[in-house]
Amino acid sequence: MKKIEILPEFSLQGNYELPRLSYAYNALEPIIDAKTMEIHHTKHHQAYIDNLNKALSGHEAASEPLLSLFTKISTLPAAVRNNGGGHYNHTFFWTVMQKPVDNNLPYGVLKDAIDRDLGGFDKFAEAFTQAALTRFGSGWAWLSVDDNGKLFVSSTPNQDNPLMDVAEHRGYPVLGLDVWEHAYYLNYQNRRPDYVKSFMQIINWDEVAGRYESLI
Repeated sequence: MKKIEILPEFSLQGNYELPRLSYAYNALEPIIDAKTMEIHHTKHHQAYIDNLNKALSGHEAASEPLLSLFTKISTLPAAVRNNGGGHYNHTFFWTVMQKPVDNNLPYGVLKDAIDRDLGGFDKFAEAFTQAALTRFGSGWAWLSVDDNGKLFVSSTPNQDNPLMDVAEHRGYPVLGLDVWEHAYYLNYQNRRPDYVKSFMQIINWDEVAGRYESLI
């Protein structure tokens, strides 16, 4: 495994701020509507940042990067876990989406790894969908890389992620899907399966592949 500090979210440290998106709020339509994106980014994500900065104010952990905090998150206040995870997860999430693409599929080294580790794209999609749909309540579905460079699919509750020492399956995420209702409710209401299926059209496989290749 290469040093994971090369990935952008791992430099997150100090007085946290809302990251700018690399695309317009309407760029993901019709899969995710502009209003949902705007609310999700400017309200929900901003709230995690505000609460994280508040939780770390005066705390000795304030001088450490999020990556370091995640490795010992079980020892830190719940507000740091919930809001630190919320900030990291959303900063990550915005980067792995793009405008809808028909027949949107991984390629190259990443495709080969999915074939080798997960039994091919169809089996990956099935496992990823299952992880998203069986996460009771709020949480995330993930495609991650373990310490041996092998891909695996998992899910986490609330704003946890595979980097945290509380995660059942620990690793380094290369793809994540937010299955909190605020991520999809305006368009999909309670139809999480439709949201998860549609998400496959907006995965930015260039970004996912780049993340995977930076880790192996």
